[in-house]
Amino acid sequence: MTMKRVFIALCAIALSSNSLAHGSEPLSQDTRMTLVKTLSGNLSPKSVLSSGNGLISAHNMMYNHTVSIFDSKTMELVSTVKDSVDLKSFGFSKYSGNYRGAPVEGAFSPDGKYLYFTNYAMYGKGFNKEGHDKCSPSSGYDTSFLSRIDLQTYSIDAVYPVGSVPKVVKVTPDNKYVLVSNWCSYTVSVISVAEQKVIKSIKIGRYPRGIVVTNDSAFAYVAEMGGNRLHKIDLTTFEQTYIPIGSNPRALVLSPDNKVLYATLNLSGQIAAWDLVVNRSLGKAKIGQAARSLDISSDGTALFATNFKSGTVSKVRTSDLKVLQTIKVCSEPIGISYDAPTARTWVACYKGSVKVFDNQ
Repeated sequence: MTMKRVFIALCAIALSSNSLAHGSEPLSQDTRMTLVKTLSGNLSPKSVLSSGNGLISAHNMMYNHTVSIFDSKTMELVSTVKDSVDLKSFGFSKYSGNYRGAPVEGAFSPDGKYLYFTNYAMYGKGFNKEGHDKCSPSSGYDTSFLSRIDLQTYSIDAVYPVGSVPKVVKVTPDNKYVLVSNWCSYTVSVISVAEQKVIKSIKIGRYPRGIVVTNDSAFAYVAEMGGNRLHKIDLTTFEQTYIPIGSNPRALVLSPDNKVLYATLNLSGQIAAWDLVVNRSLGKAKIGQAARSLDISSDGTALFATNFKSGTVSKVRTSDLKVLQTIKVCSEPIGISYDAPTARTWVACYKGSVKVFDNQ
């Protein structure tokens, strides 16, 4: 029996177990996405993110200088948080006055107290060379900051210096580290939550982007979007090994049991699956042009991905990478997040809206 058939057989067993665990609740692979609401207004979201416990955040870059926070159940706006900060008040004495950021992506802390967000660039006195999508560490672009929102007050209560053009941020499940991929610095910043400072900078290579962390907080995987590999980082020793996932990996998710890793491959418009147990490819699926953000349903049976140039969202079955549904959503869909409590998929449309889909 081939490895792919073994994989499919094991998935079938897992799905059967899932069905029993969920009772009569349908598996995500058996539902259809249906648009229920379009949110507009002062939005220019580069990404959208579910907290898993009632909140959704949209990160509006330098076009609005805000983070919009919604109630995941009612889909109503809860708060709009401006990205402006007084860096000097946070201990960075060389800066004076207020500085604006450019929210790219976010990460909720495991305890639900905070939302961290990356700033593509900072704007104010002392920041003179804004970052760019095409760059290297020798380009000399300004470094930036990670900001933290207190979800009790909806205000920024901490900032952390990181690299140039920070993109993805992830908090380890044990709440020990905050990891930030720095696009132009070719590094990942490791922030200690206990020490409230950057304790390490890890070299990655051209254009580090997607990050996932295992449930036990033992390993992080980082996509090297300017190459064809993922970096597996031991979060105890910070040593690295590599996975040859395919060219141009962007976004990453793990299966709920952490046995399979999925990645979007931007240039080829594909989703790739990698078995982390036997360390081999489980295949790829074509989904659209410029595959960008990716998420997975809470039961692990379906993937959701945005196709930036196609203007579509694809729903893909994890057991065999079959495309179950492709929906035309908007011009330039870029961010996506699955909200487990409501079984809804939220999609960020870069040009000014967020679309919410039921899975029924």
